[in-house]
Amino acid sequence: MKNKPIIIVAGEPNSIFVEIFIKSLKKIKNKSPIILIISKKIFLLQLKKLNFKYPYKVLNINNIILDKKKINILDVKYNTTKAFQKISNKSNQYINKCFELSLKLIKKGFTHKLINGPISKKHFLKNKYLGITEFLAKKTNAKKYAMLIFNKELSVCPLTTHLPIKNVTKNLTKKIIIDKILLLNNFYKKYFNYSPRIAVTGINPHCETVSGYDEDKEVVKPAVKFLKKHLNIQGPIAADTIFLKNNRKKFDLIVGMYHDQVLTPMKTLYEYNATNITIGLPFLRLSPDHGPNESMMGKNLSNPQSLIECLKFLDN
Repeated sequence: MKNKPIIIVAGEPNSIFVEIFIKSLKKIKNKSPIILIISKKIFLLQLKKLNFKYPYKVLNINNIILDKKKINILDVKYNTTKAFQKISNKSNQYINKCFELSLKLIKKGFTHKLINGPISKKHFLKNKYLGITEFLAKKTNAKKYAMLIFNKELSVCPLTTHLPIKNVTKNLTKKIIIDKILLLNNFYKKYFNYSPRIAVTGINPHCETVSGYDEDKEVVKPAVKFLKKHLNIQGPIAADTIFLKNNRKKFDLIVGMYHDQVLTPMKTLYEYNATNITIGLPFLRLSPDHGPNESMMGKNLSNPQSLIECLKFLDN
């Protein structure tokens, strides 16, 4: 699978993607050729608006011949006359077509590497899925999956993703915790050739509760106890102290109970130097760890680091 192409679904057309994409290509030299699934029209309009230039080639879907020195574009039609517009439902069908085309190529064995650009969950997913993680899991019939926010120094995984806080405990069981952590451990063994040192947070402040039912005692602790037979794992550990320097350096991976419990400290520590990886799909799927950033469109001020990390990860 060495030097297989990297397929990139550009995502929401009204976003900072083209800006960070061109900035990324100018900073790193990938060995793997890149196939960008995007509207050629929106791509050229945004290049002009940003005053960017980069060589590209439009591919024939029936006879794909790649040029490693250029951006290889698979053109998906998108009707617009402006480089940037307000994000709306107008782009939903276009984004879905881009994903369908990428999955078709992957299913044919063309590659195992996929990156998607930022997407507005509010407009594209329409409350049908919690995030693109769940959207792609459904598309590929993946039954067990997890979100990993990866950094070489420290990574995190929220066991529940984009759930309202009131629904978190309803979606946590001993089985879910065990299944997802085993999935994460297998990923590390497959791609990095080692089992990570894992910390599991508690769900309550200080792993304590004043209510009659204690989730940390009844759910989290039994799951960790079971996993200790097989993995290098500790928990439950209070979420307010696990990210202190002398605590976090003991671990490669911190598994949290809900989204902001682990993503807030992760982004505070590493900002854009992390990637979002979906574990459990029949291919490697990464995305920058940020959204479309509508307020920054066309300003040429966006940081490309997260996309750079995605490209580096898949360039093998």
